[in-house]
Order: sequence, then C-alpha cells, then structure tokens
Amino acid sequence: MKRKVLATLLAASMVLGLSGCAAITTEAPAPAPAADAGEAAADTADAGSSEGGVVYGIYKAGDQTWFIDEGAAAQEAVEAKGDSFTYVDAKMSPEEYLKAIDNAIANNAKGIVTCIPDQTMSQAVVDKCAEAGIPIVAADDALQDTDGAKLVPWVGINAYVIGQANGDWIAEYAKANNLETDPECGLLIMTMDTVSSCVPRAEGEYDNFTAACPDFDTEKIFKADYDGTTEKGNTAAAAIFTAHPEITKWLVTGANEEGTIGACRALESAGLDADACVVGLGAYMAKDEWNNKGADGTCMKAAAYFSSDSVGKGSVDVLYKLIDGEEPAMETAVDAIVVTPENYKDVMGAAAE
Repeated sequence: MKRKVLATLLAASMVLGLSGCAAITTEAPAPAPAADAGEAAADTADAGSSEGGVVYGIYKAGDQTWFIDEGAAAQEAVEAKGDSFTYVDAKMSPEEYLKAIDNAIANNAKGIVTCIPDQTMSQAVVDKCAEAGIPIVAADDALQDTDGAKLVPWVGINAYVIGQANGDWIAEYAKANNLETDPECGLLIMTMDTVSSCVPRAEGEYDNFTAACPDFDTEKIFKADYDGTTEKGNTAAAAIFTAHPEITKWLVTGANEEGTIGACRALESAGLDADACVVGLGAYMAKDEWNNKGADGTCMKAAAYFSSDSVGKGSVDVLYKLIDGEEPAMETAVDAIVVTPENYKDVMGAAAE
C-alpha cells in the first residue's frame, strides 16, 4: 500500500527554537487511508515474504489526519531503506494496540515505530519487544515509566515551547481587540491530562497567556479535558460554553487540532463563533478551514504548525540507528511556526493543500 504522502509571517507568528533536543525538518506528504490491527497481520505476512524486512507503524488513532500523514512519511523513509512498512490503526483501543504489537513480534518485525493509546502500558510493551529482540521507537507520546522517564527513544514536538507560542499569539490577539479586561471574554484551554506529551502544551498556553495578559481575570480561564478526538472536543467545549452564558467572546486553544476543531463546531452551534478566536495546534485541520471557508468563514484564526512528516521520518531515522547498533538521542523534538490565513500557504507549502 504505497502512499506518496504528502511569506511572510504575521508579526505575531514566531519560529520556535528547541532546547536540549535534536531538531528535524522535512516536507509533508499527502494523506493515505489507514489499516486496522486485523488487516495488518495479513499485510505483514505478504510484506515479510519479500526482500528486506518489515517495519511496523502502530498508531493510537490511525484514522486521524496527523497519524495518516505521519505514517505515510514513515513508510516512505522505510521503503527508501529497502524494507516494507505496515501501518496499523489501534483505534484508541489498548486491546487492538497489544494485538498489533503481538502481530509485529509474531511476524519478526525488523522494528516498530509507535504512538501508544495508554501510556500506563508502556513498560509491558517495551518488555515484550525487548524479549523478542525488536527495537522500538516512540512517536508523539513517549513510552515511559511511572515516574515519566522515557524507556526508549522518543520523537515528537517540543510541547511546552509550542504551547507558549500559542499562548503568546492568543494574548496578542486579546490585547489587539481590547479583550484583556472585557467582562464578557473568557479563555478555554482544551486539555488531555492523561497524555504526557499534551500536558506541557496546555501549561505553556496558560503560562504565556497569563504572563502577557496580567489583567485578564483568571476566574474566566477554563479547562475542558477530552480524549483527543473532534467529537469529544466538541462535547467538552460545548459543556463549558453552556455553563457560562455570561461569556459571549471566547478565546480557545488546546492540546491538539481535533480538540480545537471540535470547539469551533461547538461555538458555531451556540451562535458564538462570530466573536470567537480559536488557535489550533498542528494546522493540519486549520488549513482545511481556511481552504474551504476562507479567513472570514471560520473562528479558527491561527494554528501552531509542525510537520507530521518530520515526526514520521524522524522516528524511522532513530529506529534505523537502533537497528544498526547506534545509540540515538533519547529525545528528538520538532520545530513549529504559528500560521494564519494570511501566511499558511507560504509556510506549509504542499501541506497546505
């Protein structure tokens, strides 16, 4: 299943530096459909019979755009090495995920790149792979112990710094629109508190927003926890909007693109979108808002863009270092830029299509 996947910045947009992490940059491929864990077993049997080995990409939400694009980039990198790639959608199910890990082991996978749906399973997964002698690399969400220490190399985004960028952007928007002391304005931060890679995003958003807008009433800053899907993001955001009818001008940012898109839909349903400002995290769905509706047709006003291509190819690069007996960095973080309807095509290139 081959997939060829895939200027000026506004003054408020910013390029983020990395601290203490390796940086990677590539171009993003176009999306491709995902397979589930059951289909993966048959695919792998075929792949394993060809020359070269097979690398598994096992992703917690393989039907989401981010993971489809990331997996396609990983596949391209694996095939460039002469091996084949099996993409698996774990459907946010621990059972499906463990089935996929067992399939990879049973089919003598050359290696695994993965985003786990439940980080409490990390040690069990790492132990399974170690016993089978199969190297594994975590993408997006770390495989970690109970203290949060990484058990295997990880490739993902520089979460806190990217959160800070969103916090800075939305603070500048609030000040430019005289919302800092407006009694009808509130800030909603969409959170995923059970996912270690998402917690720093929300922390960065809160920290930099409150630092840049010291007069904003912190009692009007709300959090809504969800599971990373658009549907649950919509439900969580709608509950906050309904509970606070006194707020008619909403600022929203969050832990991933799906959650902020869910908030956009909730604002529209409540008739609050005209005076709202949503800042996404990923830009892979924000660009569809702007492509399909134009700058004035959506309350999605900006998004932190980071490349799924970089994470996909970067995770494979780290995996092959392990396969070759090298010792890669335990953390490799991806850079980001805040994009808007005015600059996203210049910044994102083909990924904006």
